[in-house]
Amino acid sequence: MICARATAVNLITCEEDKHGHRSRLIPSGLPRKCSVFHLFVACLLLGFLSLLWLQLSCSGDVARAARGQGQETLGPSRACPPEPPPEHWEEDESWGPHRLAVLVPFRERFEELLVFVPHMHRFLSRKKIQHHIYVLNQVDHFSLGALHRFNRAALINAGFLESSNSTDYIAMHDVDLLPINEELDYGFPETGPFHVASPELHPLYHYKTYVGGILLLSKQHYQLCNGMSNRFWGWGREDDEFYRRIKGAGLQLFRPSGITTGYKTFRHLHDPAWRKRDQKRIAAQKQEQFRVDREGGLSTVKYRVDSRTALSVGGAPCTVLNIMLDCDKAATPWCTFS
Repeated sequence: MICARATAVNLITCEEDKHGHRSRLIPSGLPRKCSVFHLFVACLLLGFLSLLWLQLSCSGDVARAARGQGQETLGPSRACPPEPPPEHWEEDESWGPHRLAVLVPFRERFEELLVFVPHMHRFLSRKKIQHHIYVLNQVDHFSLGALHRFNRAALINAGFLESSNSTDYIAMHDVDLLPINEELDYGFPETGPFHVASPELHPLYHYKTYVGGILLLSKQHYQLCNGMSNRFWGWGREDDEFYRRIKGAGLQLFRPSGITTGYKTFRHLHDPAWRKRDQKRIAAQKQEQFRVDREGGLSTVKYRVDSRTALSVGGAPCTVLNIMLDCDKAATPWCTFS
């Protein structure tokens, strides 16, 4: 009987003689006897370890670990294909002239963010779309003993103003909605707003005037709409009001065509049992939620950026903006929880 054990460093084999006694052979070097099967297993193991090392060194994890231990690394860390470093975008004309600002309204959904940022960076890189992801983190704070409610629209307005001048169009993007169909178009919406997560494709919302989830606009068109209304504190209705702004600005709304994956076009990460939505309607909010805000928007949003931090999530770059929104209780008394 012959046995073998493979490690990343050596091979240890043993054999039984004709009397049934097992003897251990030389722990390094080649054994006197070795079955083809055991050699095959050893080769598979060494091949797997080689692939693992290649993946780690490609993603930069090995280099980061070495630097953390005070070791020198040979040259700069390499980005895994098909994700060339951002500085290569301008050198490669196949990436096109436009650059997308992905605006992600956010509050306390870190488990979703850890999935979203790497997924979107890889998805957009495969499509050769220049982009940068902005995580618009609404900073929790208390005002007169009350907690400010989440305001997705005001965060998008603030993100639009804070996004780099090098970007010329935006994606208003939910953090819990991941595109998985490679045929989805994230290109520059020159002729009008492009609703990627259309009612025919979104896993949950199917009414005709729905424009939430993922919506692309040129910065010029977003300014033409005066952004979104800042009056929507809590969950919902800000998208419906923005649909009316799009129509009021004389813009035509476009949606995907030729997509055959239906409601399986996106992966929806949200778990309603774990994370409840703030759907309460307080004071006059029930009536206000159906009214078009003809005065407020991008030009009236009030906020403060507490900090701006560049991060890498799973090797994907993003910028986190900690945003403090202003709550005018005289105008919107429903902006806080007591």
